[in-house]
Amino acid sequence: MDLNTLKNKLTLEKELVEKELATLGIFDKSKKDWGAASTPAVDADRADENTAADFEEDYAEKVASVEELEFRLNDIKAALERMEKGSYGKCVICGESIEEDRLLANPAAPTCVAHREELKPHHITN
Repeated sequence: MDLNTLKNKLTLEKELVEKELATLGIFDKSKKDWGAASTPAVDADRADENTAADFEEDYAEKVASVEELEFRLNDIKAALERMEKGSYGKCVICGESIEEDRLLANPAAPTCVAHREELKPHHITN
C-alpha cells in the first residue's frame, strides 16, 4: 500500500470538498463551523405558498448538503492527522490493520471492516 498515493487522494478530495462547501455554505471562523448560505428572502405577503415552500425546501437541502460535506471534510482531516501521527491504516477500535481494499476505496476509513458499524456516523477519533 502506497501511503503517498492515499495521501494524494485524501488531499485532492479535501480540496474538492472545500470548494463544494464554499459554493453552498459560509465558514464561521469564530465557531470553526460551516453553515448553509442563506437563500434569498421571500416576501411572504407577495409570494404564493408554493414559492415560499420552494425556498424553504431549497434551504433545507442546502443545509443537509453542507452538513454531509462538513462531515466528510472532518473525516478526511482526521485521516490526514492519523498519517502525520503514524497511526494511519490502523483501526481506531481494535488497532489492527485496515484492509488495503477498504483504504483504496475510502482512504479516510477509520476502522477495519469488522468495526465499520461501531462508530457513530461521522464521529471519528484520531
